[in-house]
Amino acid sequence: MQSLNKGKLFIIGIGPGDTDFMIKRASDAIMESEIIIGNDFYLDLIKPLIGDKEVIYSSMGKEVERARRCIELAETKKVAMISGGDPGIYGMAGIVIEIIKRDNSGVEYEVIPGVTAATAAASKTGSPLSGDYATVSLSDLLTPIEIIEKRLDLAFQMGVPVVLYNPKSNGRPHNLAIALEKALKYKNKDTPVAVVKNSHRSGEEIRYYKLSELFEDDEFVDMRSVVIIGGEESEFIGDDENIRGIVTPRGYDRKYVY
Repeated sequence: MQSLNKGKLFIIGIGPGDTDFMIKRASDAIMESEIIIGNDFYLDLIKPLIGDKEVIYSSMGKEVERARRCIELAETKKVAMISGGDPGIYGMAGIVIEIIKRDNSGVEYEVIPGVTAATAAASKTGSPLSGDYATVSLSDLLTPIEIIEKRLDLAFQMGVPVVLYNPKSNGRPHNLAIALEKALKYKNKDTPVAVVKNSHRSGEEIRYYKLSELFEDDEFVDMRSVVIIGGEESEFIGDDENIRGIVTPRGYDRKYVY
């Protein structure tokens, strides 16, 4: 989208936050920008790239204000809006572009992709998302819980792996239990599950469960976790004493001899 002004807005996905897992275009755009704006947590992860640039810190729950501010600033300056993961997947791109469209703004913008939480977590657990899969966020801050429950029902009936974003927080500790109870309606109780906490970041932890086990005790899961629930064909790699990951076959065994 082109503009007559000299500013530009970069809406940047930084992936998990480790700069080694950020695409080059993202780091280049940060270096090119005059102003960096974003949530405190994500800005702290990329401090080495920010240097002495002007930084505007924003907290959770201030997404609309943050979006309006970055659009205003980008009228005349190059601005980097920082988003965790991929900005177009539960990230900041949606609200920023909604406001640009609603206000008929002429701001020039570029959305720069990043590694989303589902694929970041999956890479640590083998290949659980080899084919089709679904993602559902359990956060009901913007989406009513009734709609989330409907989506969960439909997703689990598909028989594919399901990745749960925002699985549990202090403000909504029971949404994960609701999701797991629905999963057990459609999936085998021994379905493999991986919980990845702080994927590709300091404090990373990975635990494996059978579906019924996680339903019985989900204490390990928090807001920094991603929960990957296997599909009909998903299998643990290794045995019960030494689980090394999860693989979901795509069907090569039905078509080829190997």
